[in-house]
Amino acid sequence: MLPMTTVTAFSHLLPGLLAQAQTFQPPQLADYMRILPELVLSVFGMLIMVVDPLLDEDSSHQSLGTIALIGTFTALAATFCMAHYPGTAFYNMVRVEGFSVFFHFLVIAIAAVAILSSFEYLKVQRIRAGEYYALILLGTVGMCLMSSAIELVLIFIALEISSISTYVLAGFRRRDASSSEASLKYFLLGSFATAFFLYGVALMFGATGSTNSDAISQVLRSGNVPVLAYVATALMFVGLGFKVSSAPFHVWAPDVYEGAPAPIVGLMSTGPKAAAFAVLLRVMFEANAPGRFWLIWVSAALSMTLGNLGALVQDNVKRLLAYSSIAHAGYLLVAFAAQPELGTSAAMFYTAAYAAMNVGAFAVVSHFANAGEKYVTLDDYAGLGRRSPVLAATFAFFLMSLIGIPITGGFFAKFYVLTAALKSDLVGLAIILVLNSAVGAYYYLRIIVMMYMREPRGEVPVPRVPTAAALAIAVCVLLTFYFGVLPGRVLDYTGQSARQLVTDTAAPPASSAP
Repeated sequence: MLPMTTVTAFSHLLPGLLAQAQTFQPPQLADYMRILPELVLSVFGMLIMVVDPLLDEDSSHQSLGTIALIGTFTALAATFCMAHYPGTAFYNMVRVEGFSVFFHFLVIAIAAVAILSSFEYLKVQRIRAGEYYALILLGTVGMCLMSSAIELVLIFIALEISSISTYVLAGFRRRDASSSEASLKYFLLGSFATAFFLYGVALMFGATGSTNSDAISQVLRSGNVPVLAYVATALMFVGLGFKVSSAPFHVWAPDVYEGAPAPIVGLMSTGPKAAAFAVLLRVMFEANAPGRFWLIWVSAALSMTLGNLGALVQDNVKRLLAYSSIAHAGYLLVAFAAQPELGTSAAMFYTAAYAAMNVGAFAVVSHFANAGEKYVTLDDYAGLGRRSPVLAATFAFFLMSLIGIPITGGFFAKFYVLTAALKSDLVGLAIILVLNSAVGAYYYLRIIVMMYMREPRGEVPVPRVPTAAALAIAVCVLLTFYFGVLPGRVLDYTGQSARQLVTDTAAPPASSAP
């Protein structure tokens, strides 16, 4: 159920929605092609729920996981088909362009890797597979829709689809009290954040007379910006800041990451974040939200600093990576404070590189944790370099990418964010970024030192890496290496998409008819 404050805010938007509904025209085939990935994911999510009761629990993990994986691959193919139908759909509520295609491909690929890394994990942790895989696919529907929606009300609905799925997934380790705590805390705080976002949408409608990003941009560029628009921007930033776990809206992340299943942490630390950053890019740049610079500047500085300082004192690897995620949200926000074209391209590349290395890191953690996720402390990783050289080397590679060591995706991700900041004369933020990167290197290297330079303090079993998990980790390694060695093609695509987004922002709004 939505909080009463959310329902009240939504009621303020009804007159405008009813006025638009009066001029509604039936959608055409091209409109459905522009949401084809969402349709495919929805069909496979419902198929899993239909098939699940027909299978016994022992055989369902592999069968339903295979169906879910096929669904993500089909959705990736549907994304390529969608890319051939650029334009708006469903009464100017959805737009397909290079920007939305990029984030569709990214969040679906993240879901596919999360599903792969869950095959053996669900069996070891004794988790029912049907609801688990269905929620991943249906949550991905919301994430995809967030990246292509240009109507703020539709963005809110997509945000709820994504959020509700992750609220439930965070509590799937039902036998563990910390998992139930994580789910409840995530739900309660997330509900407040959603209410803030929706109130911001309502106030933006009051300030501009529209909830469409194109129309909002035209109104805000046409003359004096009303004070109400500044308040609306701040409220929407609060809601989205929670979703990306940027400071000071980050307090939920460490507890939720610690209690949630490790593959889900890999998903929720990248997929919903990527979708929320896509929305933030549209709101801040395409809709030309006023007063955005100082909001982003302060949040970026706080996120980098508090995230790294919090990680320094952690002994639990999942909590450490949670604080690391907060710090990386700050690094990414530096790109949002830069000039639109430079910042958009850098933010898109950083999101993709961070997704590859972070999902891979949590895939290693989920495999090593074993039944009940018993082995998640730094001491448990002591001597891993001798007990499992390949697993340790893989984890060390992801950690070096999170540091930003050359030949890894993390290096170029930070390099282009730093370049965008310096070209935009953000010297202060650039200095804070460099100093925090040095601080962050300490706790990442601390894990590597434990794996290679410490003797194990107890007998910690290292299970054989199953084929599906090995494939998931290998994909993340290859992508992290690719982004660090041959980033040119991805950078060209993100640069072209950024220029298109900026150009569309300055251009008059397109016709709203489908």
